[in-house]
Amino acid sequence: MSAPSVDPAGAEASDHTDAAIDDLDQAVARVEHELGRLFARIRVGWREAAATVHPDLQPLGYQVLTSILAGRATTAGALIERLQTDKSAVSRQVRQLEQLGLVESIPDPEDRRARMLVATPLAEERVALARSRYEGRIGERLRGWTAADLDHFANLVADLGG
Repeated sequence: MSAPSVDPAGAEASDHTDAAIDDLDQAVARVEHELGRLFARIRVGWREAAATVHPDLQPLGYQVLTSILAGRATTAGALIERLQTDKSAVSRQVRQLEQLGLVESIPDPEDRRARMLVATPLAEERVALARSRYEGRIGERLRGWTAADLDHFANLVADLGG
């Protein structure tokens, strides 16, 4: 039995396809690696921001607090959904935020049985300070990019986030 004949043109096309797939796989791996590094930096930023707000505040507490600030008033259930975390973790963080004077629980005007979480003026002040430090670092890096690059990057991140 003889070996199958090889079409040199077909082999060359197959080599290019394999190389393109290898290049794409390497590019995807690099993006995944860089996203991992970025997420690690973000976690460090949350830790630093939390400590700026209060030395005892955990990064999740900072995320809970900024979520409350973003919504002006919200419920624990909405926080659980927004942060994709469990009820007990959010409850602990809300309790700590209340003890630190950063959040108040008030009756929901639409449903007196429910409670709304509202950030205090102290929380607004402390989070503004934490954000100014963090955003200053990001802003310094991004200001070196063109507006077109920033728009393109924002679109790519939005597409990735779905």
